[in-house]
Amino acid sequence: MRDRGIALLSVSDKRGIETLGRGLVDLGFEILSTGGTAHALRAAGIPITKVSDYTGFPEIMDGRVKTLHPRIHGGILARPVKAHLEDLSQIGGSLISLVIVNLYPFSQTAKAPSVTLSDLVEQIDIGGPCLIRAAAKNFERVTVVCDPEDYENILWHVAHSGEVPIRVRFDMAVKAFAHTTAYDATIFETLADYDVTTGKRRGGP
Repeated sequence: MRDRGIALLSVSDKRGIETLGRGLVDLGFEILSTGGTAHALRAAGIPITKVSDYTGFPEIMDGRVKTLHPRIHGGILARPVKAHLEDLSQIGGSLISLVIVNLYPFSQTAKAPSVTLSDLVEQIDIGGPCLIRAAAKNFERVTVVCDPEDYENILWHVAHSGEVPIRVRFDMAVKAFAHTTAYDATIFETLADYDVTTGKRRGGP
Protein backbone atom coordinates (compact mmCIF):
# COMPACT_ATOMS: atom_id res chain seq x y z
CA MET A 1 0.00 0.00 0.00
CA ARG A 2 1.30 3.45 -0.89
CA ASP A 3 1.59 5.85 2.04
CA ARG A 4 3.25 8.88 0.48
CA GLY A 5 2.26 8.39 -3.16
CA ILE A 6 4.38 7.98 -6.24
CA ALA A 7 7.89 9.25 -6.93
CA LEU A 8 9.20 9.25 -10.49
CA LEU A 9 12.98 8.81 -10.80
CA SER A 10 14.69 9.18 -14.18
CA VAL A 11 18.22 10.56 -14.08
CA SER A 12 21.31 10.75 -16.22
CA ASP A 13 23.52 11.78 -13.30
CA LYS A 14 23.10 8.85 -10.93
CA ARG A 15 25.05 10.26 -8.00
CA GLY A 16 23.18 9.43 -4.80
CA ILE A 17 20.26 7.79 -6.60
CA GLU A 18 20.48 4.53 -4.65
CA THR A 19 20.50 6.32 -1.30
CA LEU A 20 17.59 8.47 -2.43
CA GLY A 21 15.61 5.50 -3.74
CA ARG A 22 16.13 3.52 -0.55
CA GLY A 23 15.13 6.52 1.55
CA LEU A 24 11.97 7.12 -0.45
CA VAL A 25 10.89 3.49 -0.15
CA ASP A 26 11.53 3.58 3.60
CA LEU A 27 9.33 6.68 3.79
CA GLY A 28 6.47 4.93 2.00
CA PHE A 29 6.83 6.02 -1.62
CA GLU A 30 6.21 3.80 -4.61
CA ILE A 31 8.89 4.40 -7.22
CA LEU A 32 8.39 4.64 -10.97
CA SER A 33 11.57 4.58 -13.01
CA THR A 34 13.01 4.25 -16.50
CA GLY A 35 15.95 2.74 -18.35
CA GLY A 36 19.31 2.89 -16.64
CA THR A 37 17.86 4.42 -13.48
CA ALA A 38 15.48 1.50 -13.06
CA HIS A 39 18.34 -0.93 -13.61
CA ALA A 40 20.55 0.79 -11.03
CA LEU A 41 17.80 0.85 -8.42
CA ARG A 42 16.85 -2.79 -8.95
CA ALA A 43 20.51 -3.83 -8.84
CA ALA A 44 20.66 -2.18 -5.41
CA GLY A 45 17.66 -4.20 -4.24
CA ILE A 46 15.26 -1.26 -4.32
CA PRO A 47 11.72 -2.14 -5.48
CA ILE A 48 10.56 -0.11 -8.46
CA THR A 49 7.89 -0.22 -11.13
CA LYS A 50 9.13 0.46 -14.64
CA VAL A 51 7.32 3.32 -16.37
CA SER A 52 6.65 1.02 -19.32
CA ASP A 53 4.82 -1.42 -17.03
CA TYR A 54 2.84 1.42 -15.44
CA THR A 55 1.76 2.94 -18.77
CA GLY A 56 1.38 -0.32 -20.64
CA PHE A 57 3.62 0.97 -23.43
CA PRO A 58 7.25 -0.04 -24.01
CA GLU A 59 10.16 2.34 -24.33
CA ILE A 60 10.57 2.84 -28.07
CA MET A 61 12.92 4.37 -30.66
CA ASP A 62 16.09 3.54 -28.72
CA GLY A 63 14.72 5.26 -25.62
CA ARG A 64 13.68 8.48 -27.38
CA VAL A 65 10.12 7.90 -26.13
CA LYS A 66 9.80 6.69 -22.54
CA THR A 67 7.78 9.02 -20.34
CA LEU A 68 5.65 10.95 -22.85
CA HIS A 69 2.35 9.40 -21.80
CA PRO A 70 -0.93 10.79 -20.33
CA ARG A 71 -0.69 8.60 -17.21
CA ILE A 72 2.68 10.15 -16.44
CA HIS A 73 2.00 13.76 -17.30
CA GLY A 74 -1.56 13.60 -16.03
CA GLY A 75 -0.27 12.23 -12.74
CA ILE A 76 2.15 15.14 -12.47
CA LEU A 77 -0.05 17.98 -13.70
CA ALA A 78 -3.30 17.02 -11.97
CA ARG A 79 -4.48 19.40 -9.29
CA PRO A 80 -6.32 17.89 -6.29
CA VAL A 81 -9.73 18.93 -7.61
CA LYS A 82 -12.64 16.69 -8.56
CA ALA A 83 -12.47 17.22 -12.31
CA HIS A 84 -8.75 16.53 -12.54
CA LEU A 85 -8.95 13.47 -10.31
CA GLU A 86 -11.85 12.09 -12.35
CA ASP A 87 -9.91 12.60 -15.59
CA LEU A 88 -6.87 10.88 -14.08
CA SER A 89 -8.98 7.97 -12.87
CA GLN A 90 -10.52 7.51 -16.31
CA ILE A 91 -7.09 6.92 -17.86
CA GLY A 92 -5.97 4.62 -15.04
CA GLY A 93 -3.45 7.08 -13.65
CA SER A 94 -2.43 8.04 -10.12
CA LEU A 95 -1.07 11.21 -8.59
CA ILE A 96 2.70 11.61 -8.79
CA SER A 97 3.98 13.80 -5.99
CA LEU A 98 7.75 13.74 -6.45
CA VAL A 99 9.71 14.04 -9.72
CA ILE A 100 13.47 13.42 -9.63
CA VAL A 101 14.93 14.13 -13.06
CA ASN A 102 18.17 15.42 -14.51
CA LEU A 103 19.03 15.68 -18.15
CA TYR A 104 21.24 14.04 -20.76
CA PRO A 105 24.84 15.34 -20.54
CA PHE A 106 24.66 17.61 -23.59
CA SER A 107 27.20 20.14 -22.36
CA GLN A 108 29.74 17.43 -21.46
CA THR A 109 29.34 15.82 -24.88
CA ALA A 110 29.72 19.21 -26.59
CA LYS A 111 33.16 19.71 -24.99
CA ALA A 112 34.68 16.77 -26.88
CA PRO A 113 36.91 18.23 -29.65
CA SER A 114 35.72 15.94 -32.46
CA VAL A 115 32.05 15.54 -31.48
CA THR A 116 29.71 15.52 -34.48
CA LEU A 117 26.32 17.07 -34.94
CA SER A 118 24.78 13.60 -34.91
CA ASP A 119 26.39 12.88 -31.55
CA LEU A 120 25.00 16.10 -30.13
CA VAL A 121 21.48 15.52 -31.42
CA GLU A 122 21.30 12.25 -29.49
CA GLN A 123 22.13 14.16 -26.29
CA ILE A 124 19.17 16.53 -26.65
CA ASP A 125 16.78 15.43 -23.91
CA ILE A 126 13.07 15.64 -24.72
CA GLY A 127 11.19 13.71 -22.05
CA GLY A 128 13.32 15.04 -19.19
CA PRO A 129 12.57 18.75 -19.73
CA CYS A 130 8.89 17.92 -20.20
CA LEU A 131 8.82 16.13 -16.84
CA ILE A 132 10.74 18.89 -15.09
CA ARG A 133 8.57 21.68 -16.47
CA ALA A 134 5.33 19.83 -15.72
CA ALA A 135 6.37 19.19 -12.12
CA ALA A 136 7.65 22.73 -11.65
CA LYS A 137 4.41 24.17 -13.03
CA ASN A 138 2.45 22.17 -10.46
CA PHE A 139 4.68 23.08 -7.49
CA GLU A 140 1.57 23.62 -5.36
CA ARG A 141 1.35 19.82 -5.10
CA VAL A 142 4.49 18.34 -6.68
CA THR A 143 8.16 18.49 -5.71
CA VAL A 144 10.66 18.59 -8.57
CA VAL A 145 14.35 17.87 -7.97
CA CYS A 146 16.99 18.13 -10.69
CA ASP A 147 20.14 18.44 -8.55
CA PRO A 148 21.52 15.46 -6.57
CA GLU A 149 22.75 17.94 -3.96
CA ASP A 150 19.12 18.47 -2.94
CA TYR A 151 18.27 14.81 -2.26
CA GLU A 152 19.21 14.85 1.41
CA ASN A 153 17.17 17.99 2.04
CA ILE A 154 14.07 16.51 0.42
CA LEU A 155 14.34 13.28 2.41
CA TRP A 156 14.81 15.27 5.62
CA HIS A 157 11.64 17.30 5.08
CA VAL A 158 9.51 14.25 4.33
CA ALA A 159 10.93 12.35 7.30
CA HIS A 160 10.43 15.21 9.75
CA SER A 161 7.33 16.99 8.42
CA GLY A 162 5.53 14.31 6.42
CA GLU A 163 5.87 16.38 3.24
CA VAL A 164 8.04 18.89 1.45
CA PRO A 165 6.85 22.38 2.49
CA ILE A 166 5.43 24.58 -0.25
CA ARG A 167 8.20 27.17 0.16
CA VAL A 168 10.72 24.43 -0.63
CA ARG A 169 8.60 23.12 -3.51
CA PHE A 170 8.50 26.62 -4.95
CA ASP A 171 12.27 27.09 -4.60
CA MET A 172 12.83 23.74 -6.29
CA ALA A 173 10.48 24.76 -9.11
CA VAL A 174 12.38 28.01 -9.69
CA LYS A 175 15.66 26.09 -9.69
CA ALA A 176 14.18 23.59 -12.15
CA PHE A 177 13.16 26.31 -14.60
CA ALA A 178 16.66 27.77 -14.34
CA HIS A 179 18.04 24.31 -15.11
CA THR A 180 15.95 23.79 -18.26
CA THR A 181 16.61 27.36 -19.40
CA ALA A 182 20.38 26.88 -19.13
CA TYR A 183 20.11 23.50 -20.86
CA ASP A 184 18.21 24.95 -23.83
CA ALA A 185 20.59 27.92 -24.03
CA THR A 186 23.57 25.55 -24.22
CA ILE A 187 21.91 23.59 -27.02
CA PHE A 188 21.18 26.77 -28.96
CA GLU A 189 24.67 28.20 -28.53
CA THR A 190 26.34 24.90 -29.44
CA LEU A 191 24.28 23.98 -32.50
CA ALA A 192 24.74 27.49 -33.91
CA ASP A 193 28.45 26.66 -34.26
CA TYR A 194 27.82 23.63 -36.47
CA ASP A 195 27.58 23.18 -40.22
CA VAL A 196 24.61 20.96 -41.01
CA THR A 197 26.18 19.82 -44.31
CA THR A 198 29.40 18.49 -42.81
CA GLY A 199 28.05 17.74 -39.35
CA LYS A 200 31.16 19.36 -37.89
CA ARG A 201 31.88 22.44 -35.83
CA ARG A 202 32.70 25.49 -37.95
CA GLY A 203 36.40 26.21 -37.78
CA GLY A 204 37.03 22.86 -36.11
CA PRO A 205 39.15 19.89 -37.20
